[in-house]
Amino acid sequence: MKSFFRLILLALVLVVVALVSALIAIRLAIHGHEVIVPEVLGKSPAVARLTAEEAGLDLTVERQYYSPTVPEGRILSQLPLAGSHVRRGWQIRVAESLGPQRVVIPNVLGQSERAANINIRRRGLDVGSIAQVDVPDAPEGQILAQAPPANASGVSAPKISLLIAAAPQSQALVMPNFVGQQLGSATQALQDAGLRVGTVAQASSETSTSALPPTQRALVPSATNVIVSQNPPAGEKVTTGVAVNFEVR
Repeated sequence: MKSFFRLILLALVLVVVALVSALIAIRLAIHGHEVIVPEVLGKSPAVARLTAEEAGLDLTVERQYYSPTVPEGRILSQLPLAGSHVRRGWQIRVAESLGPQRVVIPNVLGQSERAANINIRRRGLDVGSIAQVDVPDAPEGQILAQAPPANASGVSAPKISLLIAAAPQSQALVMPNFVGQQLGSATQALQDAGLRVGTVAQASSETSTSALPPTQRALVPSATNVIVSQNPPAGEKVTTGVAVNFEVR
């Protein structure tokens, strides 16, 4: 019995030793592929990229910012930070300094989007984010606001974000039922709802009017004609400006 327990204990010890050895091997394998991120702050992008490659890493200049303290053309910030442990082949993302702000921020309020774009880019700036808002009576594409504002100082990035007047949205409505009404009253109701009269055709009990071409079914409309069918039909969702076709008698 004692020899049996000794065998069990020995087996457990061997299992524990095997697990510990496996964990150590995995840890060594992982850390064997790790490198320390070098310091690239203050270097030129070319030198910083060479430094990163010597450490087995890649480097990408993602952004550019104005800085009153870091000279133009030097690395302003980096991620991951120097001294971090990362896997070989990892990417260092850096921002390049543009030096102190020397460009005057232009005033593009009231300009069209195209004119504002040209005005911004010819000064060596870029267009940042663009948002649109529906403003009554504002021409489509007109610049309503900008950030940073005109003549701003202490700007961090060489970008101007714009707020632009959006195109008017068509209003959705439910098509009324005009069957049985006179064409004159239906026409006025359509105009009041922002719709318009399309084709007016003579209804025929002998021939299906839908099988006839519009040139054969068209007639000179009269306000006293009574509507017998309409397209789009009543209850259908439409937008303002849609033409409504009628068959009358």
